[in-house]
Amino acid sequence: MDTEKVEKLWKRFQQHMGYTDAEMKLFRSDPVKVKMVTESSDFVKAKIVAEVIEVQGCHAQHKVGDRIVMNGNGALLMAQCPEKLCAFAVAALEPSVNRIYERFIAHSDPEYKIQEVVQCHDIGLEKGGWGRIFMKVSVEKI
Repeated sequence: MDTEKVEKLWKRFQQHMGYTDAEMKLFRSDPVKVKMVTESSDFVKAKIVAEVIEVQGCHAQHKVGDRIVMNGNGALLMAQCPEKLCAFAVAALEPSVNRIYERFIAHSDPEYKIQEVVQCHDIGLEKGGWGRIFMKVSVEKI
């Protein structure tokens, strides 16, 4: 990408984030963040999906097949999610999303084949909680 295009990208990014010039300077001082913005198009060309694959009681009434969908930057796409989202389920996705970011930066899973299964943070009825769900976390091309 030529210098002019890169600077236009940075200007759009600064407007998107609402950063001051000083905040932009601080952001751009981190080489990993620079790489994320300038070399990792997966953040805008993919979405992160957590599909419910198993349910044992769920106060939010998640069902097998429900999909919690985020853009490649981790922002929930509410129109593509169930009406109710359990905070324990969404919180459980954070480590997976961080690992996906790492793969985006390293370009280590270009076909988005890596998947993992996570459990919501509720410990389950038998351990004193309300229930639990398991979700398969994957990346899909937009």
